[in-house]
Amino acid sequence: MGPPEPRQLFEEIYLAHYPAVSGYIARRTDSPDDTADVISETFTTAWRRLADIPSGEEAKLWLYGVARRILANHYRAESRRSALAVRLRADLTRWAHSVAEREPDAAREAFARLSDDDRELLSLVGWEGLNTAEIAKVLGCSGGAARLRLHRARKRLAAELAAADLDLDRYGSRAVALAKECS
Repeated sequence: MGPPEPRQLFEEIYLAHYPAVSGYIARRTDSPDDTADVISETFTTAWRRLADIPSGEEAKLWLYGVARRILANHYRAESRRSALAVRLRADLTRWAHSVAEREPDAAREAFARLSDDDRELLSLVGWEGLNTAEIAKVLGCSGGAARLRLHRARKRLAAELAAADLDLDRYGSRAVALAKECS
């Protein structure tokens, strides 16, 4: 009788050492999700490197070594994610403050007085840079309907800006023309 089949050998190793390896990992992770991920990756590595696993109790030590390296990778990745989150928060805070300083309060208030739908349409154009065909896909309507909604939203914004007694020339000739249409 020859050596056991790979699947049978893996199952024997898994059943014999899962409790010890899972306990080792659980004591070194902060959440059940992280524990499950590291256990999964440890035994996936064991399956891929089945021929490298020593026999007997040495298998458990080999699995501990694999788990240790996977945990180290996990901690490094978590550290990078945390550092990125801190940088993004700082960048977003700086961006939010700089935008707030550049936009006049009256224009921001005029925009805020628009309906949610109008603000969304104008935001899709101004902030996301979408054209009317792309807006139509986002809204699930025809291109003509998107163009019409956008035109009406722009007219309502121009009217709000004019009502706020703002210099519409500052917002361009289109704003002036749209405000005149509303008068």
